Amino acid sequence: MNKYRTHNCSELTERENNKIVTLSGWIHRKRDHGNLLFIDLRDHFGLTQCVIENKNKFFNILEKIRPESVISITGKVLKREKGTENVELSTGNIEVSIQNIKILAEAKDLPMPVFGEQDYPEDIRLKYRFLDLRRDSMHKNIILRSNVISFIRSEMLRLGFLEFQTPILTSSSPEGARDFLVPSRLNPGKFYALPQAPQQFKQLIMVSGFDKYFQIAPCFRDEDARADRSPGEFYQLDIEMSFVEQEDVFKVIETLMINLFKKFSPKKDINSKFPRISYNEAMLNYGTDKPDLRNPLLIKDITNIFTREDVKFDIFKKMVSKGSKVRCIVTKDTKDKPRSFFDSIDKWAKEQGASGLAYFTLEKTDKILGKGPIGKFFSEDSLKELMKNCKMNIGDSIFMACGSEKEIEKILSISRDKIGKELNLIDKNQYAFCWIIDYPMFELDEQTKKIEFSHNPFSMPQGEIEELDFKNPLNIKAYQYDIVCNGVELSSGAIRNHIPDLMYKLFSIAGYEKRDVDEKFSGMINALSYGAPPHGGIAPGVDRIVMLLADEKNIREVTLFPMNQNAQDLMMNAPSNVDDKLLKELSIKKNIKKD
Repeated sequence: MNKYRTHNCSELTERENNKIVTLSGWIHRKRDHGNLLFIDLRDHFGLTQCVIENKNKFFNILEKIRPESVISITGKVLKREKGTENVELSTGNIEVSIQNIKILAEAKDLPMPVFGEQDYPEDIRLKYRFLDLRRDSMHKNIILRSNVISFIRSEMLRLGFLEFQTPILTSSSPEGARDFLVPSRLNPGKFYALPQAPQQFKQLIMVSGFDKYFQIAPCFRDEDARADRSPGEFYQLDIEMSFVEQEDVFKVIETLMINLFKKFSPKKDINSKFPRISYNEAMLNYGTDKPDLRNPLLIKDITNIFTREDVKFDIFKKMVSKGSKVRCIVTKDTKDKPRSFFDSIDKWAKEQGASGLAYFTLEKTDKILGKGPIGKFFSEDSLKELMKNCKMNIGDSIFMACGSEKEIEKILSISRDKIGKELNLIDKNQYAFCWIIDYPMFELDEQTKKIEFSHNPFSMPQGEIEELDFKNPLNIKAYQYDIVCNGVELSSGAIRNHIPDLMYKLFSIAGYEKRDVDEKFSGMINALSYGAPPHGGIAPGVDRIVMLLADEKNIREVTLFPMNQNAQDLMMNAPSNVDDKLLKELSIKKNIKKD
C-alpha cells in the first residue's frame, strides 16, 4: 500500500500466515507477560494483536511507550496457538510477531482511557472529544451516521429528487426559536441570521419551477439543549415537492424510512404502513402527539363516571363539578402485583409534580369489588360501567388522574411510558412509526389569551377557502403533520399555503398586519404573487434518525463534535472573546453588565 502499511488492522487472516506485513495505528492496549509483550494495534478499521519477545531490541521501547501512541510495525503473520484465538475479532486467528517498529507520534498521559466503554463526565468527554471518538462505540456511531446520510442521499436521487444548497446567511424571521445573528461589516448596524431551517428557500425553489428538492441541511437555533436536541445546530433531511397532496409526501417518507431502517437495523421489525392518527385522537389516547406505539396501554376518559350518585370519591367529584376531567390507564391482569408496585407509581407521579395517581384492582368474590385505596368508593354498578367503557376484566387494575385537560395529558402521557416500562410491555425489537395529522391551525395562549399559530405559519388550512370558519379560527384544521417513531418526533411538515391573500388573512388572525407580513416575509410573499404551485414537504432530523438506529438516548452520542448543555464547545473554547478591533469593524459595542 505505502510505507506506513501493507494492510489495515482488520484485514489479516490465516491466508497471510508467514507473510511479512507492515501495520500502523494506535496502541490500544498492552499486556506484559514478562518475556512477551502483547500489543493490540488499532486503526480506523479494527484491531490486530502484535507480540514482541524481550530479546528484541525494540522491547524496552514498547514496554515504556504510553497507550494511544501511534506506531508503525513490521513483522511476520503467525497463526495463533489453538485455544488462544479471539472469535470476536476478524483478525482473531492470527497475530503479528514484531520485527521492527517506528514511533510516529507519542501520546501524553491520557485524561481518559480509550480502551473499554466506561462512562466519563461530559466535560471530560467533550474537552477531549478526539479521544472520546476513538472509543469503539463512538467510532461506530459516527461511521453509522456517515453511512445513513450516504444512503439517504442515494435514495432521494433514486426517487427523482434534485439536491440543492440554500443560503447560510439569510434574514431573521420568527420561526419559533431564537436566531443566531451575524453582523454585517459592509452594512453597519445590520445583521444576517443563520437559518433555523431552509423553510422559505425550499418553498421558493418550488416557486422557481423545480419539482422535487432535497438537502442534508444544517439548521441553527439558539435554544436550550435536551437529550434529543443539540444546542446551536443540527442536521435535517429537507424535502419539498410541487403539485402534491399530503399522502404524496407520506408515500415518499414511508418508502425512505422503511428502506433506511431495514438497511441499518435488519433484526428489528418495522411496520410497513404507518398509521394516521389525528392530533385530537393522539392527545386523548396517549396524552401526547409523540406516542410510542410499541406500548399497548391507552388512556381513556372516564369523567362521566364521577357524575354518578353511587360513586363516593368526593375529591374527584368536586373537581369534576368545577370543570376538571378524569382520565385513566388500565393495566391488564395485574392482580398479582404487590401493593408496593402501585404505591411506587403513585409516589413517582407525585415526584413529577402531579397530585398522584388514584388506583385499584378489580376482583370478584360474591360481587365485583375494587381492591385498593379508593376501591371502596365505587359501587358494583359503577365498576361494571367502568369495565364496559374501558374494556376491563376481573384482575385488571386502573390508574386515574383528575385535573385540567393539559394537566392530565401531561401526567398520564409520562405515566403511560413509566407503567409500560415497569410491566415490560414495550417491544425493544420494533420500530413503530406513525403520522400525527389534522393539527389545529391556531391555538390560544393561556397566559396572554391571544391566538397564535400552533405549528408552521405557512401551512395550508383544510377545506375550501370560501367555507373556512374565520370567525372561529380555533376550529380550523391545517394540513400539518408529524412523523413519530417509538415516541420520538422525527419531523414536522405541511402542505404549504401558496395563496398570498389567504396568507394575509391567516396572519391577521394571529395579530400580524399586512405590512408585518410584507416586511418579515418579503421574499416569500413577493414570489407567491407571481404564481406558485401547490406544494408541500417535510424535514426529518438526521440526528434523531441515527439515535434510533444506534439505540442511543442522547444526541451527543451520534454527533461528531457536540456542544455542552450551555452551548459551549469545550474542545475549541467557543464561544470566545474577539479583539476590539474586529468589533469596531463590525460596528459593535459591548455592553456587558458586571455583577
